[in-house]
Amino acid sequence: MRDDITYLVLINDEEQYSLWPAHREIPSGWRAEGTTGSKDECSAHVDRVWTDMRPRSLREHMGA
Repeated sequence: MRDDITYLVLINDEEQYSLWPAHREIPSGWRAEGTTGSKDECSAHVDRVWTDMRPRSLREHMGA
């Protein structure tokens, strides 16, 4: 496993997060959230900020 790859944290319109290799084109429907680093660093960031796994549309529907 390569550990020299830089990753981006991506977010979509439903406020769901994903890790993505920085050298690859960002897929349609996603945008860079602003965090870059190793896979472990990006994963730790997502763990800190993505505390409600429900999609945004469901949270809004439920009034959360």
